[in-house]
Amino acid sequence: MIDDELPPSQARTPEHEQIAAIPRISMQVFCETSDLAAVVSDAAGDRRMDKAHVKVHMGGAPAAIEAYRTAPTPNLIVLEVGPDRSKLHSDLDDLAQFCDAGTKVVIVGRTNDIALYRELMARGISDYLVMPLDVLDFIRAVSALYSGDGTEPLGRVIAFVGAKGGVGSSTIAHNVGWSIARDLEIETVIADMDLAYGTAGLDFNQDPPQGIADAVFAPDRVDANMIDRLLSKCSDHLSLLAASATLDRIYDFDETAFDAIFDILRSSVPCIIVDVPHVWTSWSKRVLTSADDVVVVASPDLANLRNAKSLLDVLRASRPNDHKPRLVMNNVGVLKRPEIELKDFTKAVETDAIGVIPFDAKLFGTATNNGQMIVEVDSASKTGEVLSEIGRTVMGRAEAKKQKKTLLDPIMARILKRKAS
Repeated sequence: MIDDELPPSQARTPEHEQIAAIPRISMQVFCETSDLAAVVSDAAGDRRMDKAHVKVHMGGAPAAIEAYRTAPTPNLIVLEVGPDRSKLHSDLDDLAQFCDAGTKVVIVGRTNDIALYRELMARGISDYLVMPLDVLDFIRAVSALYSGDGTEPLGRVIAFVGAKGGVGSSTIAHNVGWSIARDLEIETVIADMDLAYGTAGLDFNQDPPQGIADAVFAPDRVDANMIDRLLSKCSDHLSLLAASATLDRIYDFDETAFDAIFDILRSSVPCIIVDVPHVWTSWSKRVLTSADDVVVVASPDLANLRNAKSLLDVLRASRPNDHKPRLVMNNVGVLKRPEIELKDFTKAVETDAIGVIPFDAKLFGTATNNGQMIVEVDSASKTGEVLSEIGRTVMGRAEAKKQKKTLLDPIMARILKRKAS
């Protein structure tokens, strides 16, 4: 086969070619030979891949199918396959049953066949590479998936905002971001946009010397390297772009003040959780309307109902071609507090809740005071399960379930029974 028939990722390139760095993705490679395993292991140590999380497994496609029966799929799966084309198709059909939306798949084989390449592309495979590969071949192919012409932005921006001050929107955002990073193993950044009073640093028991304010007050200097320096590492898959939480400046911004920051994050991080303060300004409205998904957090009282309806109506009107904004109900079941019934609340705002979180002062208070997440305080907490389900929902990894069928039913039943007595 001549060069112009080769897959683009393996076409010959000049020696001075610049290969773009690999963004913060999770990658799992399933090898059938030690040759590919060695190449990928060497590539993982290259400077261009120092942000990616790479795991190498042996066993090829059968091992991948078995692994993803019970585990979420990463951003990128690389499969080494044998020459049996019928086995390849059946393996891909089996793998497709477990692949999450947004996961890219690259096939590595030994058949130098343009017909096979085109057939795989038609099936939705992202690329087909032919062995033997060297380290730069592999890095170049992965880089092209995320930085080539016409590629979609890597990251999803999910904005959380409270319908009223004090409803716990920040706590929900931080716990959901943490669960996405831990449970789905997706590289996640939490951006705290409450520059004066943000609590992300406290919730994660961190005190980073720099944060998002350093970027927004120096727009001419904002680039990928600067954002990397400002990120504070919380875990293997979670980083924090913290607020300064000081009052030595006035935090008034232009409408587009945060655009450059989010453009950079979209190009390098799969999941960006944005903690938007309860304010209504030109920049906060722009952040909410330009996000890929918006979650409004509310409590079941009249002021929350009014504000949530207003906010949801504005967001639906300004984002007609996007997913409708979502609703999370928090602090439900406070003893002796008159509350609006969940069914009446959701009917009034014309949106079902993707999560209902019961009031639990001890659990949330302990987590806040210790700088921990809910699941770290109580690993068996049903609230932790609901927060994880919210994370899976906003990342497209689960269908939102009707609240009457959630795991919270026993808790809510006990709360209502206690209130009635």
